[in-house]
Amino acid sequence: MSRELCDLPAHELASLIRKGEVTAVEALDSTLERIEAVDGRPGSLENGQSFPEDTERVHAFITLTAERARFQAEEVDDKLKTGEIPGPLAGVPFTVKDIYTVKGTLSTAGSKILSNFVAPYTATSAARMEAAGGVMLGKVNLDEFTYGSSNESSAFKPVPRNPWDPSRVPGGSSGGSAAAVAAGEGALSLGTDTAGSIRQPAAFCGVVGVKPTYGRVSRYGLIAFGSSLDCPGPVARNVTDAAMMLNVIAGPDKRDITAVTLPVPDYTAGINEGVRGLRIGLSPDFFKISYFNSDTGEVEEQPLPDEIKAVTQRAADTLSDLGARIVEHVPMPHTRYGIPAYFVISRVEAASNLHRYDGVKYGYRTSDAVTNLKDLYRRSRAQGFGLQPKLRILMGMYVGAAQYSEQYYEHALRLRSKIRGDYDAVFDTDGEYKLDAILTPTTPSTAFPIGDVFGDSVLMQYADQLTVTANHAGTPGISLPAGLDGAGLPIGIQLLGPDFSEATIFRIGRAFEMATENDAWRSERPKVLEDII
Repeated sequence: MSRELCDLPAHELASLIRKGEVTAVEALDSTLERIEAVDGRPGSLENGQSFPEDTERVHAFITLTAERARFQAEEVDDKLKTGEIPGPLAGVPFTVKDIYTVKGTLSTAGSKILSNFVAPYTATSAARMEAAGGVMLGKVNLDEFTYGSSNESSAFKPVPRNPWDPSRVPGGSSGGSAAAVAAGEGALSLGTDTAGSIRQPAAFCGVVGVKPTYGRVSRYGLIAFGSSLDCPGPVARNVTDAAMMLNVIAGPDKRDITAVTLPVPDYTAGINEGVRGLRIGLSPDFFKISYFNSDTGEVEEQPLPDEIKAVTQRAADTLSDLGARIVEHVPMPHTRYGIPAYFVISRVEAASNLHRYDGVKYGYRTSDAVTNLKDLYRRSRAQGFGLQPKLRILMGMYVGAAQYSEQYYEHALRLRSKIRGDYDAVFDTDGEYKLDAILTPTTPSTAFPIGDVFGDSVLMQYADQLTVTANHAGTPGISLPAGLDGAGLPIGIQLLGPDFSEATIFRIGRAFEMATENDAWRSERPKVLEDII
């Protein structure tokens, strides 16, 4: 039985542990066995050479904190023995994207420049997971400073691989989080979403990923990328687990002035109420990709693959059969500008945030002889940052410069406002559409092969076109597995809602989950588990 505990949903596992039917230590041992079986060597700055055995492993972790996890699991069991309730996540193993600080652990952001940084404090969301009885397994890999959509830009090699097909990417930047959950290496994971960085890898890896409303979860202790876009959120195996996790991490935080002070509802309370009477929209603007063709100088459009459109339409039909009203032809005309606006805004904010890494206060410092402080900065940054941070610093400084700010940055901010206006219009309760949610594909493709897109920053960015507008608008979204493509790779669908409507999108997602629980595709398992399950 212990061999199967790592595959149980978090809410079921926590219930078993609270009832005394299994122990937190047994759940931990099962998960550590799974990690041993499928993960392979952790990401490291040393020996970046790839070995044949690496190609069949997941490589989700940078740091495995097994001793810390065992202490926490034993503490949960001790509390239960004395009649104390350890919290809603009692004994549930979870991982943390290594963009969060956790006291006493290496907190690297996937970058050489923080490769020796041991955090002196713990991020609010990670601390709340532990306070709720969660057992932290360790820190998982990511794109360097979260810059990417494939998890290939991390300085820590080997980079994570997709459990469904290890020759393919897990998505990014929360690729380590999604891969770990999909492979049974922890029931939950704490990720971040700046342009889709939870939802896109969740779709690629066949798990559930949630971007909450901006400010719903504190960003304290989150190493910043784009401060106006970053959202901490859950990665889980099902909607109930994601809702339970959001219950734990959401809420005000006096250490983060952007954390909203609204009370946190119980997201699991009405999750099984169904969708009857809800209005769910389909927008043609989410069934195509608009991109700039550098050869012609024109903006061109490309429809999504038929498989992805068909899965989304089938989900709409399922929800309609359950009593939802499907509203078609919902206009979201500024969706096409989401990536160009993000390209500018995120880089201005990234350049600002990256200036704190100078080789003086903390992190990597060059060992070269230097003649002055400026030389120390230059050498430390040149050696410590990878290509993606360097590109973002240069681009951010350029488009944010006084002589170009109006042409680029201010224009991007105006586009962002128009994107928000699209959402306001369709969710307006007195408007024409009166939507409760929008249903879209999560990604324009399934997981692509490792090395297939990496190196093309523009093409990589367009993997997020269907997710990024929610970050501009600040509204919540969830990605759900909805089927498999012809190659057996997961296809994700996305539900987008108005501000603080997480309970509604959980409710819709759960209804879809229950309606499809006996579908043949749900019985399929990731390739890395074929010899285990």
